[in-house]
Amino acid sequence: MTTREDSDASLVEAHLAGDPEAFGELFRRHRDRLWAVALRTTGNPEDAADALQDALISAFRRADSYRGDAAVTTWLHRIVVNASLDRLRRRKVRAADPLPDDLDDAAARGAVLAGPDDGPDPGPEAHAVASERRRQVLAALEQLPPDQKAALVLVDMEGYPVAEAAEILEVPTGTVKSRCARGRARLAVLLADLGPPGTREPPGASHSGGPPGDPPPSPSASPSASPAVRTSERAIEGGEQP
Repeated sequence: MTTREDSDASLVEAHLAGDPEAFGELFRRHRDRLWAVALRTTGNPEDAADALQDALISAFRRADSYRGDAAVTTWLHRIVVNASLDRLRRRKVRAADPLPDDLDDAAARGAVLAGPDDGPDPGPEAHAVASERRRQVLAALEQLPPDQKAALVLVDMEGYPVAEAAEILEVPTGTVKSRCARGRARLAVLLADLGPPGTREPPGASHSGGPPGDPPPSPSASPSASPAVRTSERAIEGGEQP
């Protein structure tokens, strides 16, 4: 009989030994974050639900593939990310499809699109602006290669250390850093017009503090310093949070 005090590893062992409740308890512990990773990687609730289901079936059936050389959560996240990337690769082009209406509802279950509901209601105009910003960010994310998107989801959105993200993706840490840097640089270009009010400079203004005509700094030199990237991260999280 499993208990809430059992470790993740002991739940895997109990599942392999035939305990019918062990895997369900393991899933209940981690389902919110697994759902968030699937949703943020695939970009819509339908594909996320399918990817998560595929991943859990795979983990349930292939629990003996867990060797104990990494945390159980790392193993589970690896399966979910792989299932999500598989969905992205197999998905037909949806560039012309409208975004689903229930993204904000899904966000309450761990999505990246809605932030905390605190403070006074900013009003319908602010809601419309925030909704449009989220739509632009989603559209930009859909243009990233799946490997860059997965790295950004784990590191920038889920807050995993680069080393752990590398374990999940089964690539070297340098590869994760490179994918994140390229993804951020691409977002900086795609979301160049999405800066906060007052950040857009008039034509001819200097980008580097020098006289007009000086070349702007390369986005890849310091992507995190780009106003567009900072804005995209705040829009992704659903608000102007620090």
